[in-house]
Amino acid sequence: MEGTNQTAVIEFVLLGLSDYPKLETIFFVLVLWMYLVILGGNGVLIIVTIYDSHLHTPMYFFLGNLSFLDICYTTSTVPLTLDSFLTPRKAISFSSCAVQMFLSFATGATECALLSVMAFDRYVAICKPLRYPVIMNKGTYVSMASVSWAAGVLDSIVQTSLVVQLTFCMDVIDHFICEIPAVLKLACGDISINVLSMAGSNFIFLVIPLISISISYIFILVAILRIPSTKGRCKAFSTCSAHLTVVIIFCGTIFFMYAKPRSKGSVRADGDITNKFITLFYSVVTPMLNPIIYSLRNKDVKAAVKNILSQKPFH
Repeated sequence: MEGTNQTAVIEFVLLGLSDYPKLETIFFVLVLWMYLVILGGNGVLIIVTIYDSHLHTPMYFFLGNLSFLDICYTTSTVPLTLDSFLTPRKAISFSSCAVQMFLSFATGATECALLSVMAFDRYVAICKPLRYPVIMNKGTYVSMASVSWAAGVLDSIVQTSLVVQLTFCMDVIDHFICEIPAVLKLACGDISINVLSMAGSNFIFLVIPLISISISYIFILVAILRIPSTKGRCKAFSTCSAHLTVVIIFCGTIFFMYAKPRSKGSVRADGDITNKFITLFYSVVTPMLNPIIYSLRNKDVKAAVKNILSQKPFH
């Protein structure tokens, strides 16, 4: 459908891995298995953080939000990705494509903001332990999570609205999903406003959170080094290691994908296959690792899960 404009584009075609047919079956099985792990692992974390009163703390409240975000994000992208592995040329309507762009961008931006908030929570817990219950009271941490959600949704509305107003010369998306960078490649008009808007979004939801997280962990590291006992230092660091690992994995891949310098030419010149696998990594692998990372060495979560499995009442 080359040479057409936006009014003529009523649907897009997702190519997925159609150029690599031998990989499609393998990736279908792998992604399906990881998606089931995501639903199960994050679902368990949400259940235990709601029903176990011992986990009614700011850290586990944020963790429950993070798990819910991971389920929402993967559910908005993975089913279509799986379908693209089975159907080489999967058609998606223009409106459905816009909805998917909105959902994936909103959840991604919200998760970046939430990870920053979680770093602040760890800073207060370790650097100001005596004031922690006062600073991180219920009203505060609920408000912080709410602002993260609202900011992510608002930013996604802006970015998605700018994309759907573009004119398009092609209707074939060389990707698994309708992701904003992939859709921008089809635009035949001026996308400078989109580039500037994305740059602003990157600064707010990637650069600022990473700076905030870095500052928090500098203070945390200084506080940990001042702890006299080795056991105390290890215990303090273990409360932050899971969050720091998730930040490095998630924000690292997101930053590589969205924060690269872009122009009208560079958007179309990116290595498509590389971007596909980067997207697959942060949209499937990272959400799968989150519950594993947070619960693997977490005695509280393990105890809560055992209570559920043994059907013991929570106290």
